[in-house]
Amino acid sequence: MHAQQIIATHPQVKGNTNDALIRCIEQCYDCGQACIACADACLGEDMVAQLAQCIRSDLDCADACFATGAVASRRTGSNEAVIRAMLTACETACRACAEECERHAGHHEHCRICAEACRACERACGEALRSMQPG
Repeated sequence: MHAQQIIATHPQVKGNTNDALIRCIEQCYDCGQACIACADACLGEDMVAQLAQCIRSDLDCADACFATGAVASRRTGSNEAVIRAMLTACETACRACAEECERHAGHHEHCRICAEACRACERACGEALRSMQPG
């Protein structure tokens, strides 16, 4: 990913980057992709009806991740309160998706991998939030 390189060149950032936030942006996009792929794999399973909640969690998490990555990537006129709210929502979506995918991880490798990506993104969101706390 190019998040570090491109954000560092932003005229309002001037090389002073929040590395925890940039790692979170990268994790958000990685997790979003994993969730989309997991949802699609769930749709291909014979027991698709039993995976409906997993698919829903995957899609909700992917949307939260992609939106958070986009909002956190924009540095012009940045609104840190909105970024913190997005990070909190993404952390919540990742936790819920990881919990759901972990229920199926013993039978579906794609769910195990997705849960792993969700847990990594959940941690990254928490670290980014802590890095942005005032004072």
